[in-house]
Amino acid sequence: MWVKICGNTNLEDAALAVKLGADAVGFVFAESKRQVTPEQVATITPHLPAAVERVGVFYSHDAQEIALAATVAGLTAVQLHGGLDEELIASLTKHFAGRVRIIQTLHWTVDAAGAASAAALKGQIARVAALGTVARVLVDSKVGAAGGGTGVAFDWAAARILFASAPTGLKLIVAGGLRPDNVANAIAQLGPWGVDVASGVEESPRRKSPEKLAHFLENARGAKTP
Repeated sequence: MWVKICGNTNLEDAALAVKLGADAVGFVFAESKRQVTPEQVATITPHLPAAVERVGVFYSHDAQEIALAATVAGLTAVQLHGGLDEELIASLTKHFAGRVRIIQTLHWTVDAAGAASAAALKGQIARVAALGTVARVLVDSKVGAAGGGTGVAFDWAAARILFASAPTGLKLIVAGGLRPDNVANAIAQLGPWGVDVASGVEESPRRKSPEKLAHFLENARGAKTP
């Protein structure tokens, strides 16, 4: 199970996540309580093991801005929010030429009917798969106008079929409202390729809880899949 610890703002938290077994650490460049700059992240990433993914979270649709930030910060992957933008994906794919991976974020709207969210997401996932350039899709909760980072889980039971019927070769990551006490349940219901957490392992915004980090990673690794 691939595990990403997101919303890091300092080396201490990122290093601890890696020490406890995280596969990836994430940094939020969009407006957020956990927002950081490429220059701040550039002081962190050189101290992380080469095998650990360093993921930048972006709401921007400006390919040049994202590419520059990725270079300055030393990222190995970018996570795109703000809706599916095929032109942006094409531009970044050409620019990165395989050096930096792309993760596309899609949303399950929490206040909508489960069937409606599932149908909309299924169509978007199919479009991503058809592009053939993005291997990973992160499914996050959308609450109101917020496009992520809400700490609210979507309806895992309603999303089971969606995850089970994902196109071959596309890796689905679940996010939104995950915590140490429910991550195993999410994995058991959805069988994702990976999980992503930020607020669920914090003592407060911008500061991780060592205890929550340890329990989250332990429970994610020990979870049973469908």
